[in-house]
This record gives sequence, structure tokens and C-alpha cells, in this order.
Amino acid sequence: MRVHGVAQHYAWGDPTAIPALLGVPADGRPWAEWWVGTHPGGPATLDDGMPLRDAVGDLPYLLKLLAAASPLSLQTHPDTETARVGFARENAEGVDPTDSRRIYRDPFAKPEILCALTSFDALCGFRPPADTAALLRTLGLDGLADLLLENGLEATVSGLYRRSIDSAPVVKACAGHPSPHAALVTQLEATYPGDPSVAVTLFLHRVLLQPGEAIYLTPGNLHAYVRGLGVEVMGASDNVVRGGLTPKHVDVDELLRVLQFEPLIDPVVHPRQVADGEWTYDTPAAPFAVTRIDATGATSHTATTRELALCSSGSAGELAAGDTAVLQPGDVLQWTGPATVWLVGER
Repeated sequence: MRVHGVAQHYAWGDPTAIPALLGVPADGRPWAEWWVGTHPGGPATLDDGMPLRDAVGDLPYLLKLLAAASPLSLQTHPDTETARVGFARENAEGVDPTDSRRIYRDPFAKPEILCALTSFDALCGFRPPADTAALLRTLGLDGLADLLLENGLEATVSGLYRRSIDSAPVVKACAGHPSPHAALVTQLEATYPGDPSVAVTLFLHRVLLQPGEAIYLTPGNLHAYVRGLGVEVMGASDNVVRGGLTPKHVDVDELLRVLQFEPLIDPVVHPRQVADGEWTYDTPAAPFAVTRIDATGATSHTATTRELALCSSGSAGELAAGDTAVLQPGDVLQWTGPATVWLVGER
């Protein structure tokens, strides 16, 4: 069954990337995301107009196309226990579900993976302190580098967010510096002057994904998408704890409670080949599994769970680029290729 998604026109979106993939005219608006799932914020439908939810029930994941033309907010997501407690607390406090100050809109975790379709620029997870200190020294920020190595990552990042450490010298040191890390600081400061998150970006991995590579965002991972087009899959949750780079509600105390400060050694998820032309992405503890199939000839796939299949390029016979289908257990999807198809199923 063919599925029709829902466009989300957030200000940071790219006006042409998603329309081009879907084969529809650009309309001048920013096309930030294309949602395919049963989430009430953008419920997908079938060819006859029936809601996808009525056909398959609630899916525990949400499939998206995401196209960023400018940086998103610096943010993280809670684990299940934190979400459960936070949801109950805000309910008890009487915070309306539609209130912009609401953080916990459901009692669920929100693991997510972003698989690049184009070169994709992102910030993802804290780098080891020694690496960050080395970068800070190249910017002439020896005092901040020493502070990081003496007091540790959590104390230093907390100091920046609580403004006991002044971020202004960091921004000044980056002005005109040729490194991409410094250039991003200068770019962000122009849009969000005085926001401590601008300086915090120097503590994070700057990742340039190549098509087919991914980042997997576990609970507490501080991240932001900067630019590019990708396939994103996440738990069907609305829980976002923002740190900055946004006009939306920011709660520094909650952010610092949720953040995981353990550094990442390598934030990039490299897919594993499991069969000829078939690649899988590791998403531990997520309620979904993600597979990419690069079809060059006739083949087929038999669904074992409730699955969504998105064709991102070429023609898969029953699907062309931009098409999505829903599969029930036992349904068979035929490929003719050449095409790239993304399969998302329950775990």
C-alpha cells in the first residue's frame, strides 16, 4: 500500500531538496521534513485517504526525510525513565500539552538515526577532552583548554551554560579564524548572539557524513544538524530538551540533568553489509531497525514486521524515487533496480 507523508515547513528547511526527491514542485517555502508514520503531529495517509494508523495501528517509530539549509537547535533527548518521570511531573504541574514551555510531551525515549543522502554536516556528541583542548589552543584559548583539562568536561560545559565561564572570549577568538569549527561559531553567533551554545559547539564532534553514513543519537547525546539531506528514523516521541540556537523554550537545568558527558570516540555509524546489496545500521535499544537495499537487478523483500519502505533514488518497480509503501508481515515488495530503498521495521 502506498503511503503519503506530511510536509513540515520549519524555518531551517531547504526549499528544494525534499520537493526534488518527491518529484513535486518547490513552492518557495522551506521544506524541512517529510513525515511518514502515525504520529499525530503529521499522520500519513494511504491512496484512498485512509489514515495509515487506521490500517496498521500505531507505529513505534517515525520515518522522515530531513533537509537542513541552516543549523537546527542544539538539543538532546531523554531516556525512558527520565521521560516517564518528566512527563508525570509536568502533568502534575498542570503544564498544558500544547504549551511551548512543555518539554516532556509523552513518557517515551526518542532514539534517532540520521542516514545521509547527500553530504551531511552535523554536530554529534562530545569529543574527548584532550582533542577539544588541542582545538582550543589552536584558537588561542589556552585558559579554557587548561580549565577543561583540570575541571573536566561536565564542569566546563556546565560553567558555559550557567555563564560562570564567559563565552564572549571564545566567540572573539573564533572571529576570522580559518578553521571550520571557528567559522561555525562565527556563523551561529551572528544569529544567536550571546547564546552559550555557540561556544559549546567547540566541544562537540563536527561530522561530515558521506552518503550512506549515519549518526545514531542515544539518550543524552548533545547534537545539532547543520546542513544536508538525509533519512531520519526516530522513536515516536516529541521529547526534546533544548540547549540553545533556537527561539524555542530552553531549560538549562533540565538539559544538564539529561546530558551524557561521556565522550564519543567515533560518532559515525558505518553500515554493515549483511547480503549482496543489503546494508544494516546498528540502532541498539531502539524500537526500530533500519536497512538499506541498493538494488541493481530483480530481487524481492518479504516483510517480517510492520514496515515502511522508502525509495530514495531510481525505480524499485513498485516504487519510484520519493515513493513510500507500508508492508504488513508476509507482504512482498519486488525490486527491479537500479534503486536505493530504505526499510524501517519494528524491533
